[in-house]
Amino acid sequence: MSDLTIRVGDHTLRATWTDDAPTTRDAIADALPIAGEASRWGDELYVRTPVDVPAENARETVPVGAVAYWPQGNALCLFWGPTPASDGAEPRAASPVNVVAEIDEVAPLRSLSGGATVSLESAK
Repeated sequence: MSDLTIRVGDHTLRATWTDDAPTTRDAIADALPIAGEASRWGDELYVRTPVDVPAENARETVPVGAVAYWPQGNALCLFWGPTPASDGAEPRAASPVNVVAEIDEVAPLRSLSGGATVSLESAK
């Protein structure tokens, strides 16, 4: 069962919370809904959030489908492929991120040609 509904442009995605960064996850859950114009960096979208928490089990390389909080930019990031920081096909953040959720299906993100409006809310 999905915990989050993520809308990216015309696409609706589902995501499930992870236990990698529970304090960060809870802060984001408390701030939902979160919405804004996302910027694109390779196969990553990031959107600013009102959340301000420190690094928590942070890492630069993340799995495809990761939803992560970027402490340096106070932003939520969606990863579906390589970024300019990647050495290969793996998603790599510009600096360490706190992984908080995993997107069930990333295929719709591959059709994006630029930035997009992104919204995250609790799944109902």
